[in-house]
Amino acid sequence: MDQLALLFLLLLGALVSVPVGDRLRLPAPVLMTVFGIVLALLDFVPNVDIPPELILPALLPPLLYAAVRRTSWRQFAVNVRPIFLLAVALVFVTMACVATVAHVIVPGLPLAAAFALGALVAPPDPVAATAVAGQLGLPRRLVSILEGEGLFNDVTAIVLYHVAIAAAVSGTFSPWSAGADLVLSAVVAVAVGLALGWGANKLHGLLGDATLQIGLTLLVPYASYVLAEELHGSGVLAVLTTAMFLAEYAADADDVLTRLAGHTVWDVVDTLVTGVAFGLIGLELHNALRTASGHWAELLTWAAAVVVVVVLVRLLWLLPATWLTKRLHSRRDQDEDIPTSWRETIVMWWAGMRGVASVALALAIPLKTEDGSAFPHREEIIFIAFAVIMVTLLLQGLTLPWLVDRLGVRADSEREQRLERDLAVRAAKAAKRRLREIEAVEDLPEELSEQMLRRAFDIGVRISPDIGDEERREAQEQRVRRLRRIRRIQGEMLSAARHEVLAARSEPGADPEIVDRVLRHLDVRSLR
Repeated sequence: MDQLALLFLLLLGALVSVPVGDRLRLPAPVLMTVFGIVLALLDFVPNVDIPPELILPALLPPLLYAAVRRTSWRQFAVNVRPIFLLAVALVFVTMACVATVAHVIVPGLPLAAAFALGALVAPPDPVAATAVAGQLGLPRRLVSILEGEGLFNDVTAIVLYHVAIAAAVSGTFSPWSAGADLVLSAVVAVAVGLALGWGANKLHGLLGDATLQIGLTLLVPYASYVLAEELHGSGVLAVLTTAMFLAEYAADADDVLTRLAGHTVWDVVDTLVTGVAFGLIGLELHNALRTASGHWAELLTWAAAVVVVVVLVRLLWLLPATWLTKRLHSRRDQDEDIPTSWRETIVMWWAGMRGVASVALALAIPLKTEDGSAFPHREEIIFIAFAVIMVTLLLQGLTLPWLVDRLGVRADSEREQRLERDLAVRAAKAAKRRLREIEAVEDLPEELSEQMLRRAFDIGVRISPDIGDEERREAQEQRVRRLRRIRRIQGEMLSAARHEVLAARSEPGADPEIVDRVLRHLDVRSLR
């Protein structure tokens, strides 16, 4: 089997893992990691031959962009305190604790190299957290915090990792220089992200065609990441900034086709890239086994100690952090999403799985320092990092559904239904207001006006049927049944039309481009 065949196998596994995960109530990324481990144990499967410096630029930009599309700037602004405590403060604390323990237990491990290990195992994976939260039906407040933590902790950890690696390679460290690098990296990233977001928004309007617009969104995350890194900024933060800008300012409410097609394309990209990323994590078992050959006892002892530190530090940090956030929450922003019970805090603790970023950073550790000597304990650091990733991803990922069931942590369905009902009412009122505006300037027949008024009400009832009274609900149910029958018949008619057009494609003298154009009109008509 060659590298191309292996990539195809991972892509196929990414697709299959989604329905299998839904059936087993397990996160698809965890299943893909198990699949990668199984492949790594097979003799005919080759070692992954991807330059470490390409893993982050190839995988992170689309994953981060897809995650941001499911959130909003308002959500992050409201939850700035809990996200800061998790994404920034907790990363610093975890890095310091891991570095201290590793420096003490691993003989001869320099402090700078120990901090590099701490930085690369500190950030929980945003993709794994989002996948877990989405499949287990967790409360929206927990999903918001996990998504925010997952998106922003990579920014902090990657910058700290680069500072630690620079200190280990050069043999010198300046706190002032490191602080200046952190600030400069953030400023450059935000500037690049805003500039590219603004430019992409303008270009989006000029392109016009849905295909070109969606193609632009596929390029923008990579452009943002690469440009920021070239200017010594944080590529991750630049992607987040660009994605948030476009989510806020590039949405056109009437561009239905582009929005529907864009969601489909990005769902496909997200599924495939996520599957490949976590499959690669499992495949790296080759390297870990090779590193441990000959001194398993020492490496397993060191890895176990670091795993315990990573897991316990998160719990010991979350308990007081949640308490502090609740105290501040009661006095300030009532819209802030925070855990409301110890059960939710436990779920947040156990959802702290490591993943793609940790693997990429571990593999990207330089081979040599500036004086030409080997990077201190590089193989041991990679093994320990791999152990942390495997334990947190597999143990926590596979047991999290059971833990959620035992603790009874579930989404607030009544609150979600209430929010949906409120939005349905707002949508119906907006339609009615527009109808009144049209009536003010156009002379509509009374029968047409009444019909349009009923349709305005139906807009809300179709979204949330319980906003109408019993009589109207019954009438709406009758209309829905009638509409379904009409749509079924119309669908069969359109299906016959599409079959006829497709048959014409193979006839002598047929122009495929014209046939495809007519077929596209029929497809669009089918969406209405």
